[in-house]
Amino acid sequence: MKENFFTESFEDKYEKEARINVDLSRALEFLSEAGECHKNGDIDRAIDLYKNSIAFCPTADAHTYLGWMYSAQDRFEEAIEECHLAIEVDPDFGNPYNDIGCYLMELKEIDEAAEWFEKAKTAPRYEPRHFPYMNIARIHLTHARYGQACGELYQALKRAPGEASLRTQLLELLSLLN
Repeated sequence: MKENFFTESFEDKYEKEARINVDLSRALEFLSEAGECHKNGDIDRAIDLYKNSIAFCPTADAHTYLGWMYSAQDRFEEAIEECHLAIEVDPDFGNPYNDIGCYLMELKEIDEAAEWFEKAKTAPRYEPRHFPYMNIARIHLTHARYGQACGELYQALKRAPGEASLRTQLLELLSLLN
C-alpha cells in the first residue's frame, strides 16, 4: 500500500550528510555497534554505545533505541523521556511515537497510548508502518471493541501483506464476531 506522503529511509536521512559531517559519521558508527550489542543481548553495552552516539551527534534514532534499551530493563519513564528527545530532534521519525504508546501500555495508561499510535501512523520516516495499527487493535481488544480492532488489523495487513500472523489474527478475530 502506498501512503499519501513521502517516506524517508534511514539511509536517505543520514547518508549524504555523514559524508561531510565527521561527528555524525562517528555517531552512526556507535549506533551500528550498539545495534549489534542489542542483537547479542548485551543491553548495558548497547546503552553505553547509544549514549556515545548521542554525545557525538544526537539523532532521533539513537535516542529512540536508547529508550528501547531502557524499556528492556523496565525503565519505562526513562524510555519515554528518550522518545520525547527523539521527537525534538526529528519529529518525522515514527518509531518514538509508537514506542511511547507501547511504554504507556506497559504502564497501564492504555487510553493515553492511542494518541501516540495515531501520530506514528502518519510519520514520514517509519518503516514498520503496520505496528501502530496492530497496537491500536490491542487497545480496542482491551475494551472489547472487536469491530474496531478488526478494522485496525485490516489496515495493518494492507501495509504488511506478507505478515502471515496479521492475517491469522484478523481471521481469528473475525471468527469470534460470527
